[in-house]
Amino acid sequence: MPKLSPTEPLIHEGAKIVSSTFGRYCEVGAGSIVLNSEFGDYAYCDRMADIANTSVGKFANIAAMTRIGPTDHPWRNAAQHHFLYRSSYYFDDAEDDQTFFAARAARRTTLGPDCWIGHGAIIKPEVTVGAGAIVASGAVVTKDVAPFLIVAGCPAVPVRMRFPEPVAARLLALAWWDWDHAVLRERLDAFRALPAEEFLDRYEGA
Repeated sequence: MPKLSPTEPLIHEGAKIVSSTFGRYCEVGAGSIVLNSEFGDYAYCDRMADIANTSVGKFANIAAMTRIGPTDHPWRNAAQHHFLYRSSYYFDDAEDDQTFFAARAARRTTLGPDCWIGHGAIIKPEVTVGAGAIVASGAVVTKDVAPFLIVAGCPAVPVRMRFPEPVAARLLALAWWDWDHAVLRERLDAFRALPAEEFLDRYEGA
């Protein structure tokens, strides 16, 4: 497999990228679609992810076949079909509804740093998933998820915190996801070996 790059995202075969930007060491899985979104440094999605109108935090982990920020239809109108807003597809003398598209694009989804979105999960527009949170496979997230909270189900509900609240607060304050690439490499062994509290004890204030 090719190495990830600090200058160009690794875009696998069949992925479609539209009006999106990427930080350092990013990866987009085969067959994925990324529309009107930004990936922070080290963020990645696995194959067949569909991501729209989303700000993806640093080190975000997005599994295969997920749907992030799914677009919507004009369900309050008498009809909700494409012909209302993709009108040029159907009528030679009609233009597409750019106001509708602009409103759709403005409904942003936000994924915090180092969150983990499980296989097949759906994150609805205007939802924020906090730093270090976990969304279980197949979950449908319709409300904000607090940092380091695990949620599951349809609709998703809290399961438990990854860490006790004081540890979660310390991790947020440490914000290791903002460390320099060289520092991450220097502390790689500690990331691998130490439980979160021991890691905090070693590097808080360092």
